[in-house]
Amino acid sequence: MKFEGIYTPVITPHHDDGTIDRDSFARMIEYLIGSGVHGIINGGSTGEYYAQSMDERVELATLAKEIIGDRASLIIGTGAIQLQDSIRIAETAAKIGASAILVGSPPYSVPTERENALNALAIDRAADLPIMLYNYPGRMGINMGEEFLDRVGRSRNFCAIKESSGDINRVHLLARDYPHIQMSCGMDDQALEFFAWGARSWVCGGSNFLPTEHIALYRACAVEGNFGKGRRIMSAMMPLMRVLEQGGKFIQCIKYGCEMTGFRAGPPRAPLKGLNKDDIRQLEQVVRVLKCTIAEIEAEA
Repeated sequence: MKFEGIYTPVITPHHDDGTIDRDSFARMIEYLIGSGVHGIINGGSTGEYYAQSMDERVELATLAKEIIGDRASLIIGTGAIQLQDSIRIAETAAKIGASAILVGSPPYSVPTERENALNALAIDRAADLPIMLYNYPGRMGINMGEEFLDRVGRSRNFCAIKESSGDINRVHLLARDYPHIQMSCGMDDQALEFFAWGARSWVCGGSNFLPTEHIALYRACAVEGNFGKGRRIMSAMMPLMRVLEQGGKFIQCIKYGCEMTGFRAGPPRAPLKGLNKDDIRQLEQVVRVLKCTIAEIEAEA
């Protein structure tokens, strides 16, 4: 499978009591497809999978496929502490006809490279689908190092990696030594660098409410090869990246951004809380300037 373009880890809208708002979930997906994103990821951290029961995760994966059909790629996140839970989601992905699965490291347990690879290979056997790895040591506590990559490379299904370490040397390593594994940007403020090193896709939470602007950067860099234009777009996006990452309020900002766009997102699930008035004011100002600036850049082209 070739991973090309913008892949949105879709939010999970909630009612005020914290239950899942399925109608708003469907509207979000329809909006993203209509905006031109290339794929939807269900069961990512932006979708708050960690705060959902396994039954909810299976239901949402199934619902997402029913909504999307064959109009866009659907990637199902399999992240879980217990291997049997990851396997259940992987089997669900295969059953519903998902395009691929997202496989991360199990959090908290801190497995060795070998143990982590065997865990990933077990998930692979359960689904037998294309796999995008998810390297996020800041959340999982470990890196998908060279021994891990060499071991999972025995299966052809491991064809991409969402790199979220924040270490630019990892980008260099993947581009030089693992060209057979497609590199996908998983660190939003490094998107320009990823594209410069050959990445063809970007998994970006902000595309939930700014899909057009994220597509503009992908198109400028990966399609047109116009990195002068890409730098201008990236410069306009950097204030948003800082807001999203500051204070551990990434999901809250994404969900409020969707509310700004006119979609029901609802509150995050506990222990997270919504944004305060100062956070909202800052996000609204940053988004307003970003949209105007990128629209001007696009109009010039």
